[in-house]
Amino acid sequence: MKIHHAPNTRSVRAIWLMEELGLPYEIEMYKLGDPAMRAPDYLKVHPMGRVPALEDGDVTVFESGAIVEYVLARHAEGRLRPTAESHEFPIYLQWLHYAEGMIMPPVNTIVVETILLPPERRNDENVVRATKLLSRMLSAVDAHMEGQEYLAGDFSGADIMTGHACTVARRLGADVSDKPNVEAYIERCNARPALQRAWDVK
Repeated sequence: MKIHHAPNTRSVRAIWLMEELGLPYEIEMYKLGDPAMRAPDYLKVHPMGRVPALEDGDVTVFESGAIVEYVLARHAEGRLRPTAESHEFPIYLQWLHYAEGMIMPPVNTIVVETILLPPERRNDENVVRATKLLSRMLSAVDAHMEGQEYLAGDFSGADIMTGHACTVARRLGADVSDKPNVEAYIERCNARPALQRAWDVK
């Protein structure tokens, strides 16, 4: 399998997944803003010219959550995902999708307003609003994580998605000092050797 990757993006999730599963993969490396990501050949892989994208033989999947679900269904032999009949399965699904549905939208706003836009086009009100919203999103994770190590029983694909999102939120300055369960969860995820290896791919 080939992962199209740029450092410090959502494609870290795809590499983390492969490393946790011990699956072989190759990397096509880019940097944000790389003209190669807008080239016609790459737009056939990812029509928006973004990362991650996964090529697996004649199958192409983009969107990190879809990649996690695809790999776990096709290649994981039951690992990192509860069975559909289990008590943990709906919990797993909820937190698998929580990352992109709830945490990453305010993260995206903060990135755009503090990093991507030139200073004269930035809007401080948008940053304040997004920061407050992000705190609310992380509060739900904090409440859920009370008394447990991972989101849905054992470590799973939900942690790859939401654990990464929580990490990115803190790196962007989200205050988790009043969210001890989130802070411990971030540390727990980032202590995993597979994630450390994924962050190191640059």
